[in-house]
Amino acid sequence: MGLRGKVVLVTGGSRGIGAAIALAFAREGATVAINYLSNDEAAASTVDACLAAGKDSGGDAWAVKADVGSPDAVQSMVDGIVREAGGIDIVVNNAFRPYAFDPERRSRFDDLQWADYQAQFDGAVGASFNVCRAVLPLMRQRARGSIVNIVSNLVEQPVVAYHDYTTSKGALLAFSRNLASELGPVGIRVNCVAPGLVYPTQGTQGSKESFRESLMAATPLRRLARPEDVAGPVLFLASELSGFMTGQLLLVDGGLVMR
Repeated sequence: MGLRGKVVLVTGGSRGIGAAIALAFAREGATVAINYLSNDEAAASTVDACLAAGKDSGGDAWAVKADVGSPDAVQSMVDGIVREAGGIDIVVNNAFRPYAFDPERRSRFDDLQWADYQAQFDGAVGASFNVCRAVLPLMRQRARGSIVNIVSNLVEQPVVAYHDYTTSKGALLAFSRNLASELGPVGIRVNCVAPGLVYPTQGTQGSKESFRESLMAATPLRRLARPEDVAGPVLFLASELSGFMTGQLLLVDGGLVMR
């Protein structure tokens, strides 16, 4: 895929989808900075898995603890990665504010306050904004780079009305497309991957088996996404295999939503 030697920053990379993405990049020979917020043990475990996966291909990995909601922390993180690895070629904005995907216990619109929306917006768009602000000067200097933002298939079809979460992911899609339009002329691509329900992750472990089964029955491929299912499309959009794609949304949900 031409990713050997590329320097990749994966936010929220210590577990779940982020860990699967980091592992896939390391397997392809990339150098992966695995950002995480607080779980030192999970981050260390993911680094070990990446080093093992990248042993034959030259992949490398290390963990970087930083709150992507803080502009200062993000700038310090990016500066450290540049000192360590010489630059950043690819960014995967995967971090988001914790959310429980449980259709029975979700908050209805009348139960929500604007602060709930703001919290999710800050976790999705705000974090991506901070990371992009820090890395884009580097990418502009090199006139190349790829940014992949993780959204959700709910932005296309809200099969469950997770109002605050889905609204924030819809905003992240719009944010990404505006960046793609502006940055395309300088050689930087911005795309999105939209998974369906990914199981198991921290946010989906509490979902009832009956709900998961009903979702699988409605999905043409008859199963839920696993974290590693998301990694392949991310690598595709990050690599030169998608070199003439920007501003696009790849749905990764087994055909539940077709566009």
